[in-house]
Amino acid sequence: MIRRSKLFFHLPAFFLGLLMVSAVFAGWLGPYDPQLESRHESFHPPSQVHFWDEDGNFHLTPFVYRTELEVDEYYRRNYKEDTSLRFPLRVARGRLLSVEDPAHLYLLGTDSRGRDLFSRILFGARVSLSVGFLGVFLSTVLGLVIGAASGYFGGRIDQILMRTAELFIMIPGFYFLLALRGVLPAELGSKQIYMLIVVILSFIGWGGIARVVRGMVLSIRESEFVMAARVLGRRHGEILLRHVIPHTFSYLLIVVSVSIPSYILAESVLSVLGLGIQEPDISWGNLLSEALSVAHIQLHPWVLFPGVVIFLTALSFNALGDGLRSERNS
Repeated sequence: MIRRSKLFFHLPAFFLGLLMVSAVFAGWLGPYDPQLESRHESFHPPSQVHFWDEDGNFHLTPFVYRTELEVDEYYRRNYKEDTSLRFPLRVARGRLLSVEDPAHLYLLGTDSRGRDLFSRILFGARVSLSVGFLGVFLSTVLGLVIGAASGYFGGRIDQILMRTAELFIMIPGFYFLLALRGVLPAELGSKQIYMLIVVILSFIGWGGIARVVRGMVLSIRESEFVMAARVLGRRHGEILLRHVIPHTFSYLLIVVSVSIPSYILAESVLSVLGLGIQEPDISWGNLLSEALSVAHIQLHPWVLFPGVVIFLTALSFNALGDGLRSERNS
């Protein structure tokens, strides 16, 4: 059981760490510029990387073949490999992997405009992950400050702050965000929409955190070390910062890990619906917009790769939170 829990903790941690590093170095890891279009290679399937050629000879350096477009009688796009010439993968200037023209390296295929989906997923991770981290950071700080003040001072302050928190808890965050986005000007840029999503989700999400922190502080403030600090004449701010708030960090770490997926999913849904981050900016949500078509999914199933990344990311954060919760309770 212990080995299994550690495995389920380390695997998501490794995946999330790899994802964050990939987002930071997206310009180097991505084979192409995320905005580079190649219309004659729209909906190109993932490139096949070979080690054996057509004659069965093994090559230490992996390679790809050039592909040629063929349109059948039903106007379906088919890409056929031309095995007459190999194009080895190489380290290019500013790119980890690339191939010489006219061959292309599309690790996860291309979208309707011939843009490399793998490169776009890496760059989209910057926006989607930052929405999650920044949104959770703001809501956690707000919930921590209000919850700690409410639990420590009590009385009228506690009543006012907790009634306010309960008011925000009752607000359905996603639907409120949809309604608010609907009444705002349609010409808002992606940067304004980005900040709008982060601020609104943070402003709504702090209530639950504040209530739990308040409960923790109510028990901590009666501890002997807090009472001793009061007897020594320490100020309330110093007692909160040095003796009370640090004891809530283990809980807050769990909250952060399990809350980030909800922020990522909220941004993704808004972007898919055309209310979030839009072109030319990239997020995982607007990468999924082409997956709304059943025909695209049937003919070009690789358009679902952004959704797979979102699913794995959410699953990893939740598994990481479960692991931290188990460590805290053990």
